[in-house]
Amino acid sequence: MALDASNGFVAVGAVADLAGEAALPIFDVERVQLQFPIAADFVAAQVANNVLVLALSNGRILRIDLNRPEDIDDIDLPKKPAEVGVIRRMFLDPTASHLIVCTSLAENYYLHSQTRQLRPLARLRGVHIESIAWNPALPTASTREILIGTSDGNIYEGYIETSTEFYRREDKYLKLLQKYPDGPITGLWVDALPGRADMRRVLVSTQSTLFHLVGKVGRGHDGSGSIYSKLFESEQPVIHELPRSAAAAAAAASALVVSPDVQGASRFPGDIMPDRAFAWLSSHGVYHGKLLVNPVGSELGAKVFSEAKLLPRSQLAGSETAGRRRAATDYIDAIALTQWHVVSLVGDQVVAANRLTSSVVYDQVILKQGQKAIGLCVDIQKNTFWLFTSQEIFEIVVRDEDRHIWKIMLQMQQFDAALQYAHTPAERDAVATASGDYLVGKGLYLEAAGVYGKSSKQFEEVALTFIDNNQPDALRKYLLAKLGTYKKSSVMQRVMVASWLVEVFMAKLNSLDDTIITGAELSETLSPAQTKEQLDTVRAEYQDFVNKHKSDLDKKTVYDVISSHGREEELLFYANAVNDYNFVLSYWVQRERWAEALNVLKRQTDAEVFYRYSSVLMTHAATDLVEVLMRQANLKPRNLIPALLEYDRNFKGSLSQNQAIRYLQYVVNQLSSADSAIHNTLVSIYASHPSKDESALLAYLESQGDEPRFDPDFALRLCIQNHRVLSCAHIYTSMGQYVQAVDLALSHDQVDLAAIIADRPMSNPPLRKKLWLAVAKKVISQSNGIKTAIEFLKRCDLLKIEDLIPFFPDFVVIDDFKEEICAALEDYSRNIDGLRREMDESSQTAANIKVDIAALDHRYAIVEPGEKCYVCTLPLLSRQFFVFPCQHAFHSDCLGRKVLEQAGPAKSKRIKECQVQITKGLVSGAKRDAMIAELDSLVASAW
Repeated sequence: MALDASNGFVAVGAVADLAGEAALPIFDVERVQLQFPIAADFVAAQVANNVLVLALSNGRILRIDLNRPEDIDDIDLPKKPAEVGVIRRMFLDPTASHLIVCTSLAENYYLHSQTRQLRPLARLRGVHIESIAWNPALPTASTREILIGTSDGNIYEGYIETSTEFYRREDKYLKLLQKYPDGPITGLWVDALPGRADMRRVLVSTQSTLFHLVGKVGRGHDGSGSIYSKLFESEQPVIHELPRSAAAAAAAASALVVSPDVQGASRFPGDIMPDRAFAWLSSHGVYHGKLLVNPVGSELGAKVFSEAKLLPRSQLAGSETAGRRRAATDYIDAIALTQWHVVSLVGDQVVAANRLTSSVVYDQVILKQGQKAIGLCVDIQKNTFWLFTSQEIFEIVVRDEDRHIWKIMLQMQQFDAALQYAHTPAERDAVATASGDYLVGKGLYLEAAGVYGKSSKQFEEVALTFIDNNQPDALRKYLLAKLGTYKKSSVMQRVMVASWLVEVFMAKLNSLDDTIITGAELSETLSPAQTKEQLDTVRAEYQDFVNKHKSDLDKKTVYDVISSHGREEELLFYANAVNDYNFVLSYWVQRERWAEALNVLKRQTDAEVFYRYSSVLMTHAATDLVEVLMRQANLKPRNLIPALLEYDRNFKGSLSQNQAIRYLQYVVNQLSSADSAIHNTLVSIYASHPSKDESALLAYLESQGDEPRFDPDFALRLCIQNHRVLSCAHIYTSMGQYVQAVDLALSHDQVDLAAIIADRPMSNPPLRKKLWLAVAKKVISQSNGIKTAIEFLKRCDLLKIEDLIPFFPDFVVIDDFKEEICAALEDYSRNIDGLRREMDESSQTAANIKVDIAALDHRYAIVEPGEKCYVCTLPLLSRQFFVFPCQHAFHSDCLGRKVLEQAGPAKSKRIKECQVQITKGLVSGAKRDAMIAELDSLVASAW
């Protein structure tokens, strides 16, 4: 079927692109090559769940698993055909678990898939079965409750299960439910309505009438009783009846078929599945429709029949094929339903017609002259279709039968369904374009925008359509949809569309704000409350757009657009979304909104942001900023020094309130910073504070110990400049400059401080005395009473009265310190007596030493004849030697070598010189004797 482009609902370009048909036809009938010989003609056949069952005229039944066609079950009737009749019909359930075989003499048998033995159905003996409706639950162990239609118009309910006990019947019960006077029951169908386990729908067909029943069924328990009696007794069927003239055509075949299970259900969204179709073959043609499931109730049948339509027999039986034209009076022999087509067997031809358009899409002669078909079968679960003759099997192959459904749905203006069945991008694009054009024509611009966004229709044309019709909401929706279709590589298009969307959003938000402010209604359909709700919706939509497409937005452009509309909230939201915290901070800082700026700063991890804004925030929100700074572990406090100093320069409060000191103390005490710049800054702030209290500065200086982290020279200059005497003295002292410390203290009349400093160098008494003398001079010069000065100076034990006398004025009366002078003279007297005793003792010691020296000249030592040198162990008397009072004896040369090993460099050099001059005879006479004596003295004294 060609797509009509003249109706204005399909893009011309799209139609041209899709004009090419698929290479392979939808339908093709292929002859099946049998791999085994056939001993007799086929008389009946069934296919279900890939299982093929063939009945032969000699009473044999062949059961073939098409997945393993080499394994064939060959089953015989319990009795010969002459006794029970030839097999006339077979009924196979969709799972291929249950098979019912009917003979021409009304003998009926049951065969389960797990057995190879046919069991007679005693309760159905003599009943000519025409149709069976299997249980919708598709049980495999037993049939459970099934409906059976007969040739005399009766409908029975039965329950069949396989049994291995000889005396037990397969058919547990058989109950007559209904009798119709219209002749044979040519078709039965039962299905369960979704969501209602106790509801059943029953379709019953005769040659002239189609019945539709819906109702509740009873609760049966494993075949204990009928469940359909309640439905047939309490519900009235909806009837579709042929005119009497048509019903009189007894030669016409009649059948009721349903479409197979839907394949590829995963492509259908959610739980939305296409409805199963039904088709009723009658003398008029094929009456077909959907087996709708809503509404549940008696009106369901009326709705099903109202939407069903007739495919006339003349359209199927009267078509012309290969030069042969069939008579329009030919009847249809059999029908089958695919998902979208009705397959009919008309004489020797197979005809397929589309259910939606009723157009014939396949019409071919299949059977040979004189050949007659015995059945047209459908495997409902596997979607395969089969045609059987008495000697041949044909498979009706269906390929991609929904390939044109999207076109048909498009012509029927069922755009959602068309999109669902469009397989290729070109097909989906054609559907979207046509759907959008249709919606625009109906004035449904918002709906059209979403559809246009998925199409390839010209961007400019669509945009102008919405602009010309004053549809900003539709334009916004279209731009959003279009933006989602561009590839990442289409950078320019994405940036342009995204920037335009920002402008559209701002205009919409401003319009809604204006409406709310003025109190007017946005339109005739929206109240002020609804307008406020729409404002929140559009703002949320804008925020979602920014979060999703922030990479497609140019910062400068967006800032300019939003700023031009004065949308502060949206501007800040975008800046936060793209992590442009510099912009957000500068925005709040410029407006002196310090709390908002700090809230933004709290969320930052980039140290540079803190450095950049610390100066202004320290000036206006120091306490809160320090709280934030102390929570940041990645900062370099050195980089914050300019901000701290700027803050301190303008700070007028006490040291305890100074936030710069608070932060620096945190860095020093908690972070244990060793950075001299930090410590110097802290000293600078302490020293430069206008308060005269030095306790805080002194406490810090004392906490630094002997190895301070600050620069002492820098700190000293600051303390001198700011007259911090105590601190200067402490720094001088820590540097070992006690003299300068004492001088500084005395210059500021800090005598007690000077005294404390003077006592510090305990290991250096001369220095300590010098310091105390300086203190004494100051004390004496400032003291009103000599007594007081003397008492003060008694703190140092190094000072004597004679050290202090030069400092007293010339007019001082000696009586004022007579006691001190007397005490000093007594001390001197005691010292003189002690020195005299020491001199007497020294004279006696010198006399004793002279006596000992004189005695040394008469000392001697006895050397035994066998005495040896303690170094070389040779006889001692062999050459010159030394004997010591300790009785050790050495050759002079041996002793000289030992002395050279242990003596110092100077003495060793002199010993060598003497030895060389004596040995080589460089000296003689008195000089030689003197040098020998010197050498002996050097060697002996060294040992």
